[in-house]
Amino acid sequence: MIIQILLLIIGFVVLIKGADIFVDGASHLARNFNISKMLIGLTIVAFGTSAPEFAVSIQSILAGSGEIVLGNVVGSNILNILLILGSASLVHDLRVTNNTVKKELPITLLLTSLLVVLMSDQFINHQENLLTRGDGITLLLFFLVFIYYLISMMRNKIDEVDEDETVYPLWKSILYTVLGIIAIIVGSNFVVDSATFIASAIGVSERIIGLTIIALGTSLPELVTSVVATKKGEYDIAIGNVVGSNIFNIGMVLGIPIALFGEISVGTFSVIDLGFLFASAFLLFAFSANDYKIRKYEGIFLLLMFLIYYTMILI
Repeated sequence: MIIQILLLIIGFVVLIKGADIFVDGASHLARNFNISKMLIGLTIVAFGTSAPEFAVSIQSILAGSGEIVLGNVVGSNILNILLILGSASLVHDLRVTNNTVKKELPITLLLTSLLVVLMSDQFINHQENLLTRGDGITLLLFFLVFIYYLISMMRNKIDEVDEDETVYPLWKSILYTVLGIIAIIVGSNFVVDSATFIASAIGVSERIIGLTIIALGTSLPELVTSVVATKKGEYDIAIGNVVGSNIFNIGMVLGIPIALFGEISVGTFSVIDLGFLFASAFLLFAFSANDYKIRKYEGIFLLLMFLIYYTMILI
């Protein structure tokens, strides 16, 4: 058991450091092509910080631990909004662009609502619910709408790089990106194997492991990235990171494994999980649409909801 705990810790360290190196390299790679900061947040940074979730999900479903995949996505999306944006808004009020309120947040709310509906069948029909390959393909199709939107942004929004800003040379950016991906894959292997062993050894369900330890561990890159970006006044990157990550989590992290490898049971997930999943996405949209800011007192409310949720699922 002690060895497995050490491997779990090592896995998280490698996973998080790998994501950090990947985001660093990929961000500088994007700057070489003068891509806008919001687009960097929604794509390079969001994908980079969602890479741990994706790697963990692929490893989990191949290992037959489907509930870790679902718990990872549900837990990470709740954490991204309630904990990460809640924490970031305490550093400074987060300014949200008009485009984000009208386009990106509605896409987030739509995909979240779709996932909640797909997972709610067991409560409506009072029978075991499975997310099938068809559900995975449906999530991917909606995800493609987001990809189309990103392509449109890429065509229309280009920023000039500040001449005083230090940008990695192309070779260094590529090297960091590749090394980061390798570290993410290696770290995910340690995390999934150790977490599955510990869960079975102490009698804790895979749902709880996925919603807590793995969700928190794989969300740490988003937390660090968003808080640091907020301190630097890069609100587009902080918001884009979370919004993009949540969309990637549902469309790619969950959609691709289900579409490729088959069904996942929703049996142990509760109304509480689905309620907080939807509520977090709705509150993000409501707070942002109110005055195009997420203020400190709203961040405190998000953090209180985070504490309430985890108190409820752990008691």
